[in-house]
Parts: sequence; C-alpha cells; structure tokens
Amino acid sequence: MKKIHKLHIKVEIHPTALVDPTAVLGSGVSVGAYTVIGPNVEIGAGTEVMNHVSIQGPTKIGKGNRFFPYTSIGLEPQDKKYNGETSSRLEIGDGNTFREFVTVHRGTENDGGVTSIGNNNWVMAYSHIAHDCKIGNDVILANGSTLGGHVTIEDMSLLGGYTAVHQYCTIGAVAMTGGHTMVAQDIPPYTKAVGNRVKLYGINRIGLERNGYSRDEISNILRAYRIFFRSKLPAKEGLQRLEVELSHSPAVQHLIDFIKASKRGLCR
Repeated sequence: MKKIHKLHIKVEIHPTALVDPTAVLGSGVSVGAYTVIGPNVEIGAGTEVMNHVSIQGPTKIGKGNRFFPYTSIGLEPQDKKYNGETSSRLEIGDGNTFREFVTVHRGTENDGGVTSIGNNNWVMAYSHIAHDCKIGNDVILANGSTLGGHVTIEDMSLLGGYTAVHQYCTIGAVAMTGGHTMVAQDIPPYTKAVGNRVKLYGINRIGLERNGYSRDEISNILRAYRIFFRSKLPAKEGLQRLEVELSHSPAVQHLIDFIKASKRGLCR
C-alpha cells in the first residue's frame, strides 16, 4: 500500500517581524516586514499578515484572512472603564479582509468582554471597529466607516464611506447606508438609510437581489416597509398588521423581531 504523506505548508515570517513565542500561527500563515504579533494571539491557516501590522491579544483569528499594511488589531479598547481585565478579547472568523489603517479593538468586561467579527467581511481603509462590536457575515464597511462601542451589524449590510454609528445601535441585515451618514438609531433590515441625522429611503432592492432573495420575498419586504414606515399608522398598529398579514415570510418575521428588540428606537 502506498504511503500518503500529509502536506505541511510552511509558515513564512519576515526577518524583521517580531512574533511573540507564545503566538500560534497556522499552516501557510505569512507575516510581513516590521509586523508585531504579541502574546495570546492565534492566527488560522492561510492568513496573510502584510508589513507594518500590529496584532495584540487575547485575539483569535480564523483561516484565510488578509491584513493590509498599518492595520491595528486587538489592542486595548478606547474605554475609560477598561482596567486591564483578562476577559477582554477579540474573535475574528474566516475569509475577512482588513485594508490599510483599519483599527479593531478588543471587548470590555461591561459587555461580555468580546468584540466579534464573522466571516467574509470586507473592511476598507481607515475604518474603525470599537470595543464590544458584533459584526456578522458578508458585511462591507466602506472607507472611513466608524463604529462606536457595542454596535451590532447584521449579515450582508453595507455601510457607505464615512458612515458613523453611535454606541449601542444595530444595523439590520442587508441594510445600506449612504456616504457621510450619521446613525443614532437602529437601521431596520433591508432598508436604505442616508443623511445626518439619518432617514430611510426605501428598501435595498439591489442588495436583496444580489444576496439571493426571491422576488416573492422582496415583494413581501416592500409591502412590510410601506405598512410600517410609510402608512402613518401608529407603530403598535403597524406591527400588528405585519404580524397578521406577513409573518409567513421569514424575511418579514426577522423585521418584526428586529422592531420588537430595538432599544435605541428605529430610524424612519
């Protein structure tokens, strides 16, 4: 019987990089010139860490991520209440891209201690993800997007350039903001939101189509949007109509749940 040898892909570390001996690097990880990787850092297989990157721990990074020059990942949170708690950490999934000068901070004890980022997200240059943020999957943050602490971004959302999101706000699934948008309330799923202060401008039809929503579901979402946000019904009555007429739609049911869970109030 022919013996099969398991393939091990070599880790490549530039001679000028500083990698703490306790850091764990998976197979095929590459570390560029003048990069610093501190203790309590774990980096998954196939991740590319380019030159002049700083990664501090406790931070766990999944597979196949890319960190462009001058990204700053897993440093202490910008929170005066932070006092060196060991529970503070950052967790990043697979297949994410972090472009130049992006900053991502660890969590604080005040909110469970974790900043978490899912899979296949695209974070463009100069964006900031603050402590205790929760980012889903397939999210795009355009250049200069800024998230305050404790912000939640649901799957497949897109934030336009220089969007600023206030602490504790939630951006719903497949929502989109325009450039220079200031968000101080929750952005409902599937909507387009623009301005300072932000207002809704219909549903994100193109985003829904690109992310595989059927014509029927898009029709249900549009009807729900018109009932709740454009019919001038009181919020309680609008929500009741959604539950009676459209709760059979999974997408609309998510919208209903989002409305009920909103703590900062909804952008309208």
